[in-house]
Amino acid sequence: MHYRTLNQWLREKYGRKVYKLALQGVTTCPNRDGTVGERGCIFCSEYGSGEFAASGEIEEQLRCAKARVADKVPPDVGYIAYFQSFTNTYAPVERLRSLFTAAIAPPEVVALSVATRPDCLGGDVLDLLEELNREKDVWVELGLQTIHPVTADYIRRGYPLEVFDRAVEELHRRGITVVVHQIIGLPGETEEMICATADYIARSGADGVKFHLLHVLRGTDLAAEYEAGRVDVLAMEEYFRLLAGCVERMATETVIHRLTGDGAKRDLIAPLWSGDKKRVLNAMHRYFEERDVQQGRLYRGE
Repeated sequence: MHYRTLNQWLREKYGRKVYKLALQGVTTCPNRDGTVGERGCIFCSEYGSGEFAASGEIEEQLRCAKARVADKVPPDVGYIAYFQSFTNTYAPVERLRSLFTAAIAPPEVVALSVATRPDCLGGDVLDLLEELNREKDVWVELGLQTIHPVTADYIRRGYPLEVFDRAVEELHRRGITVVVHQIIGLPGETEEMICATADYIARSGADGVKFHLLHVLRGTDLAAEYEAGRVDVLAMEEYFRLLAGCVERMATETVIHRLTGDGAKRDLIAPLWSGDKKRVLNAMHRYFEERDVQQGRLYRGE
């Protein structure tokens, strides 16, 4: 088994252990406030996919987040200030400047990671991110999820594929690291469709990728679809098989930031096997080892 892990890349880049600190800044998105839609993406919880983020003023959030991992980290640890929930460039640029500069101010914070939508990256926001990238490393995470219009409409993503393409081009032009999210197991998607999305991400030049298992959380519209029998979820080994195919399609230099997603256990409806994260990761690594999964083996180039 070989793939380029986030931990490996962080140690190479920063020469030490680096932890992410999940923070909360912007608390809405255009898919909730009526600009694009009102109910968000079909799988998105009330937390905006940020179930583990802190809250409060940024300085206090940083303090609390550091305290939660204090018994796990070495004295010289570095941190990534991670704005995870909702759409973290969907606010006036001066509000964003205040949030982001406070987050990267501590010397032990080595990078800023901003999760957002590709349709929320106007010129003023890109200018700010480019400016901050000269002070600390900046990553932008884009929730692509799929390249297929029928699925994108079903999950209410709210933007066409060309918007994603332009965003990646603009971010790279400004020297900003791009991390792209793909969900495996979206309703109606075949293995061929899943692999096509992985191929597209690989050819997009994404610097990193996060793979997520589709999981059903209480209170989401996806939960209603699941309970009505209109949505199936993947068995564990089937997810591993599909995931392995996606990993092998990535270029060898692409950083694999995540191999599965996990929501809050209190809200998890299905698949229940995904709630035991340690067991899942151990089984996944065994599956990859036994089948000699190699990142880049199926990469198709530009």
